[in-house]
Amino acid sequence: MIRYDHRNLLSNPFLKTALRPSRVLDYSDKVAEAREELVRDRKAGTLGFYDLPEQGSSHISSYVDALDPAFDTMVVLGIGGSALGNKAIYSALKTEAELKRRVLVCDNVDPVFLYEILQQITLETTLFNVITKSGGTAETMSAYMILSEILRKKFPQDYHKRMIITTDKEKGFLRQIADSGGYPSFIVPGNVGGRFSVLSDVGLLSSAFAGVDIAAMLQGAARMRELCETADVMRNPALLNGLLHFLYMREGKNISVMMPYSNSLYDFADWYRQLWAESLGKRYDLKGREIFAGQTPVKALGTTDQHSQIQLYTEGPNDKVLTFITVENFKHDYLIPNLHPELEDISYLGGKKLSELLNAERLATEIALCKAGRPNCNLIFPEINAQNLGAAIMLYEIQTVFTGKLLNIDPLDQPGVETGKIATFALMGKKGYEKEREEIAKYRST
Repeated sequence: MIRYDHRNLLSNPFLKTALRPSRVLDYSDKVAEAREELVRDRKAGTLGFYDLPEQGSSHISSYVDALDPAFDTMVVLGIGGSALGNKAIYSALKTEAELKRRVLVCDNVDPVFLYEILQQITLETTLFNVITKSGGTAETMSAYMILSEILRKKFPQDYHKRMIITTDKEKGFLRQIADSGGYPSFIVPGNVGGRFSVLSDVGLLSSAFAGVDIAAMLQGAARMRELCETADVMRNPALLNGLLHFLYMREGKNISVMMPYSNSLYDFADWYRQLWAESLGKRYDLKGREIFAGQTPVKALGTTDQHSQIQLYTEGPNDKVLTFITVENFKHDYLIPNLHPELEDISYLGGKKLSELLNAERLATEIALCKAGRPNCNLIFPEINAQNLGAAIMLYEIQTVFTGKLLNIDPLDQPGVETGKIATFALMGKKGYEKEREEIAKYRST
């Protein structure tokens, strides 16, 4: 099971500038109130991600088991929450779990990007999974229309078997297409927002296709959820990490850096960026007051970014909280041969494992940050597997909504994103947005 080490977020002999442990106790009433709100929201059914570990996944397994073995690639067409979770799971497990099938994600409307994806695949052996809850996401639907036309021309008899639709159970244009066109279809739960949907059909279908043990992933999420139900904040990793990040925001630490020491978990940091940014970045609190809340998430990669970003983090503005992700055991490893025992500059590496060097560098970076008085914490994976990944996903989803409660904002909406969507509809000539087009025309003429 993954472990959370918060010691370097609280004052200790090595980090005297960190928060005093008494600050945690000072907020015990606020923590209790926020936790009670989570319980009420769960009972009201607005936090559907909590219940995903109990969902049935036999419909996914049955579909995957019945597929023609010739299909070796799935291309996910989606953006934001419909894409990042799929990428995070596949990237984390493709090598460690030795997945046999490939998952690619088309999450941008850059035409060169789409061209490059098409160059990597063989149409005869590829499935396309269109994921959008509303069915009206411009980026996803444009890719759907382009690829649907390609498939219809090349496979006029069975094109509908090569495209999957994942959308709302009842509503939306895409649901109509799925029901009338004979496409295999899956569901985005109505009470689960996109960025919280990775443990639903949204992320489980592509994972099962690739060969991920989705039952184990859901079991890991359930175990973490159980761990995070205790009222004792010091034993509840989601509440503790959320509270400490909230307190550091109040101290002016408005940047959250996630730095996995594993290339496999780099896309997990990408998934976290959307979750944290879109959930907490809000102009107004629940009373309508302007507060401009949020903490900017940044991703880094150890050891790569020790040679690019750490200089800033240790000696630049002290406005960051850094989260390491450590992997204790890798499935694949190498022994560094002592090829030059006569050269002191490199002979010390001989006989050491590559993973030993990687984790020594992580600890060294932690020490450097502590010496510079920079707060940091550590999420520890005993190994990268489906169960631990499911636990990490649930941990951050609970932490995010809890932190939103502390900030007194709605962590489930995204009004700033909607504004951009409306402008896009107007620019692309969608009916009903004439007024917005006139406003944009005036803006462009200035």
